[in-house]
Order: sequence, then structure tokens, then C-alpha cells
Amino acid sequence: MTLSFDLYWSFRSPYCYLALDRILAIHRDWEVEVAVRPVYPMAIRSAEFFKHVNPLYRPYHTLDSKRVAEFLGVPFRRPLPDPVVMDMATNAIAPEQPYVHRLTRLGQAAVEAGRGLAFLDQVSRILWDGGTDNWHLGDHLAKAMARAGLDAAELERDIAADPAKYDRLIEANQRAQLAAGHWGVPLMAFAGEPFYGQDRVETLLWRMRQKGLKRR
Repeated sequence: MTLSFDLYWSFRSPYCYLALDRILAIHRDWEVEVAVRPVYPMAIRSAEFFKHVNPLYRPYHTLDSKRVAEFLGVPFRRPLPDPVVMDMATNAIAPEQPYVHRLTRLGQAAVEAGRGLAFLDQVSRILWDGGTDNWHLGDHLAKAMARAGLDAAELERDIAADPAKYDRLIEANQRAQLAAGHWGVPLMAFAGEPFYGQDRVETLLWRMRQKGLKRR
């Protein structure tokens, strides 16, 4: 029997991107399905988060994400523009969030089309690998989605026709994420256990092998 795990994912998280290649390798090499469940970043779920976080949080986060990318040999640069519109000096979150809402809804639409993991693979790279400025303009997203086997224009039309539908699905993902045992990303949930962070991908694989995971 093929095993499966839930993958809770934010398009603003560098650690999601840094876990991507290892998650794809598990899916490629082992008989396991990945249920992609997009969630909004913490800055959107809790607008006050960055106003109350320890001031050491951001500099450490910035240093560590670059260090992990170097350790893994993964091309890395923060997205331009940032998916979340915020004032970095005051940590105020803008009321209008066109980028992250678009990305997350598209991610959920890709899941509904059966191409969630392929969407993460292609779209996360144009955000994070440093090769694409202004990822939100022109045909960058459309080309990435085409490589994932998706018609960007069709998905954009579906979302524009009923954005609340996709937000309900994303909110359901966020509730399920908390029920799985953590609030952060990347979060992998398997057999009642949460595995939080890019440094738990190998632990997840170990646990699944204990449960009978077979190579493809």
C-alpha cells in the first residue's frame, strides 16, 4: 500500500524552498504520495507576529537560511518582490496583499488540478533561486506553471470567479495544520506525527521506512 503525508507549505518561507529538493527526491524514489496543503505565511495569519517577536529573530533567520542554502548547495536569494508587503522598519503588515494571496490561491488551485507538487517545484524556484527579478510581472509565473503542466490563465480565471472558494480551502489547511501539531512550515504530517522544519525531512523518511515505506 502506498503511504502518504501532508505537506503544509508557505510561499514566503525560505525553509520550505530549502526542503524542496529532498521532498521531491522522496516522492521520486519512494512509494509515497505528497498531499500539498498551502497555508498563508505567519505574517498574514497573525499580523502582530513580527511586532512581538524577539528582535534577534529576523537577523538569525536571515543568516541561517543563507547558511543552510550554502550547506545544501542550493541557489538562494530572497524573492524580489517579497511575497508579503510589509514595512520592514516597523513590521507593519499592509492591508492589501496581492502577491501572497495570488501565490497561495494559485497553489491551492494547482492542488485541486492534481499538480500541487509540480507547482511547488516550478514556482518556488522562480521565487527563491535568484534567477528571476519581478517574478510577479510578465510571463514568469505562466511559464513556471506551464512547466508544471498547468494553464495559468485558466487557473487565474477560476480564482477570480470565486476567490472565497480557495480561501476556504486554505483556511481548512491552516486548521488541519494546527490539528496536526504545529503552526510553522514546512510541516510534514504522517501517521499522526508532525515533522516541523527542513531539518526534519530525513527524520520523516526514517519514520516512513519504519512503517513499511518501499522504494519505487
